[in-house]
Amino acid sequence: MALALSLVVPSTRLPSKISVSQVHSHKSQVPQTVQCIDLSPKTYDEKIVRRSANYQPLIWDYDYVQSLSSKYVGDKCARRAAKLKEDVKIMLNKVVDPMDGLEMIDDLQRLWSFYHFEDEIKRVLEGIYNNKYDEWNEEDLHATALKFRLLRQLGYDVPQEVFKNFMDETGYFKACLSEDIRGMLYLHEASYLSIGGESILEEARDFETRNLERNLKRKDLDRDLALLVSHALELPLHWRMPRLEARWFIDLCERRPNINPTLLQLAKLDYNRVQAIHQEDLKHVSR
Repeated sequence: MALALSLVVPSTRLPSKISVSQVHSHKSQVPQTVQCIDLSPKTYDEKIVRRSANYQPLIWDYDYVQSLSSKYVGDKCARRAAKLKEDVKIMLNKVVDPMDGLEMIDDLQRLWSFYHFEDEIKRVLEGIYNNKYDEWNEEDLHATALKFRLLRQLGYDVPQEVFKNFMDETGYFKACLSEDIRGMLYLHEASYLSIGGESILEEARDFETRNLERNLKRKDLDRDLALLVSHALELPLHWRMPRLEARWFIDLCERRPNINPTLLQLAKLDYNRVQAIHQEDLKHVSR
């Protein structure tokens, strides 16, 4: 037997609630009416008072932006940058010791000048990779970790087993490595390039993090080395914003006695030239 239900929206007053018996009625009964009730939220004229953070007015108005200028523009700076880049290319092409090449590439990456020398860097790393895992780094954690990181960053197939030489029979990293702070620092950066399921690199990260944090409390630790350690523990290198990292590393290199002066001069000039380009872009957009 079919049921009849009529839905009507009259303009009269609201009815009382509908019972089940009214809906499930007999065919002969008169259909009941149903009204829709307006459930829309009420509006209020009350003014919402929000807290103020007391921010200072912006200084980036039109006149200020247009007044920006830089001395790192023009042909003179361009010629100086070209000369420094040519000097660095010559140094990369003359690399004989693999460790010297790795250290130079690492500095270029952290100073964010490496993009000028992609072909030269690729040539150096290919030469190191094609020699596979030669004897010069079998007992040097610093060299092995640096080589592993730089090669993996460029997509070379380097297995995690290169670190097995630094593990004991029980599968843990040797306790004596805890005194090699620089080696553990480079191992820390390398461990963050692991692929899922690489247990050796996972063990390496636990080992070096624990020991780096312990060594950081030493009062006799070199100041610059302590800065590098605390910086790395805060955030791994390849997770950082490159230009901000370059600015921080330039300041650190100013105090390093063994830094290559040509690399440092190029990094500072390149950083300022890029900033000058951004300033010109900002002035153009603001118009």
